[in-house]
Amino acid sequence: MDKNQVTGIFLILAMLLGYQYFFAPKDEPTKPSTTTTKVQAASSPAATAIATDTSALKAAAGDFAKAAVGSAQELVLENKDIKVTFSTQGGKVKQVVLKNYKTYKTFVAEKNDPLVIFDDSFDKVEFNLPTTKGNVDINKLYFNTTSKGGTVVAGQKGQVSFTLQLGAGQTIQQTYTLADAGFIVDQDVKITGLDGFLKNEAVTMNWVENVHATEKDLNENRKATVNYLYNEHDDFDQLSENPTSANDATLTEPLKWVSFKKKYFLSGFITKNQPIEKAQVFATPNVEDTVNIKTLRANMVLPLADLKVGKGNYQWFFGPNDYNLIKDVAPGFGKNVKLSYDIFLPITRYVFVPLFNVLETIFNNYGLLIIALVLIIKFALLPLTYKSYVSMAKMRILQPELNAIKEKVGDDAAKQQQAQMKLYGEVGVSPMSGCVPVLATMPILMAVFMLFPNLINLRQKPFLWANDLSTFDSVLNLPFSIPMYGNHVSLFTLLMTLSSLAYGYYNNLNTPDQTGQPIDMKKMAYVTPVIFMFVMNSLPAGMSFYYFISNIVTVLQQIGIRKFVDEDKIKSILEENRKKIAAGGGPKKSRFSEYLQKQMKAAEEAQKQAPQAKKKK
Repeated sequence: MDKNQVTGIFLILAMLLGYQYFFAPKDEPTKPSTTTTKVQAASSPAATAIATDTSALKAAAGDFAKAAVGSAQELVLENKDIKVTFSTQGGKVKQVVLKNYKTYKTFVAEKNDPLVIFDDSFDKVEFNLPTTKGNVDINKLYFNTTSKGGTVVAGQKGQVSFTLQLGAGQTIQQTYTLADAGFIVDQDVKITGLDGFLKNEAVTMNWVENVHATEKDLNENRKATVNYLYNEHDDFDQLSENPTSANDATLTEPLKWVSFKKKYFLSGFITKNQPIEKAQVFATPNVEDTVNIKTLRANMVLPLADLKVGKGNYQWFFGPNDYNLIKDVAPGFGKNVKLSYDIFLPITRYVFVPLFNVLETIFNNYGLLIIALVLIIKFALLPLTYKSYVSMAKMRILQPELNAIKEKVGDDAAKQQQAQMKLYGEVGVSPMSGCVPVLATMPILMAVFMLFPNLINLRQKPFLWANDLSTFDSVLNLPFSIPMYGNHVSLFTLLMTLSSLAYGYYNNLNTPDQTGQPIDMKKMAYVTPVIFMFVMNSLPAGMSFYYFISNIVTVLQQIGIRKFVDEDKIKSILEENRKKIAAGGGPKKSRFSEYLQKQMKAAEEAQKQAPQAKKKK
């Protein structure tokens, strides 16, 4: 290979491996920003000094001293999907359990322990009221309740209510409602008769979650971040999913909701009336902590007026980050699932997601589901595959003439291209006719590459030797780590690589030799699969299996198409086109062909004038 080929390969390597390099976890943790540290300290005053005696508790509660001391009682409200434990201390949610999900460790150990998505031992929510004697966190005060909890009956809603009574007509009431199914907990907060205690300022709610690992992927912290939606224009945004350095943002515009998004699970706070007035959000990786892998924080400002008139209505979502389940929870809430880049989003949203939904009603085995998905997509793209093959057949027929051009003009790439374009024009062949069908399939490939790592449907779904198609299959653990590859061997990735090499070999047999090109794509057909072997080794086994099956089906399609394509007939058509074009007729030229011809003529004129210009100079 000449230096241009080497340069081209190097650039492609840099492009494909750049993502892995810049986003892979680093060994040395970056210290959190100063701003983050200050806000954490300010928002958690109880973290530095814990009041243990009754007098100190009452003093900290100010006008609410009567409710500062008590004993906490718990009650449970559950439906078929979640189990919510409430506490009379704060009249708050203490724990949320997803009844039908498990962590990866529990799954491989074949235990039945459900996944805990929220627990006040590692998730903290402060709800601070602005009183004349300072802010008071009502989640530390003791409420009373007559609710019993229990399991929500089908077709009905369950409700628990907590009341803090300060005096006659002076109450704080918190009511929670749970439907018979789903992952939404409605929270209604109402303040009555406390105008003399409260300042005319906003309520502050500080929400902190220490993210615990739930998946096999050791780089799970790179997927955990804070998402939010601006209220006015429904503009979605998020903190960077950086696995090693802290990120924060000060949001001065009103927000509809804020969510803590993990790899496959989601906790969200949603306003039903007035929006969140402003907020500060933080995401801090805990690189050396194997339990609390990342800390997510949202300090939000809520309007006090809503609480006084019974409009303090909010929703909490605790559940899987499943597009089908969350898309209708709130405006823009479905954007918590990163289906794809915006340019490929229509393909993912209107093709892959509906197809998955239909196929899930047919197949219980997700390996078979992926095979069916590949077959549907491949046969839908069959006309493009056929057109691409016919274009390659035309190029093979013209190959002797292309070789003759190369011998005639030598190694002058510009002259070679000009002569080739002239030949294409003589026989009515567009050099882009083979590229367009291939480029048209690229959005499908990219949509799959983005969708599968974020698709919870494959989570803990086994197939063959892979016990979980949502993460990498490891058939061999290495005693060392290979840069950009990892410390394990994924068999599905190896099969994908071998099938890609086999497809490249078969495709090269049917592809004419290229002349005058800076990069020999025939050689790249063997280099690219090796590059992707490194990229794909730690990505979901389901995605590698998809590409593996896709390669096999593509080869079979081309073998089938070859039997139906009569190259002698194509050759006679090209000769007939040559005669018609020479006589001033022939097929109508495309705009692109006309553009290329103009460029070719301009290049010829420039070449003719170059010696004269050089002589004058």
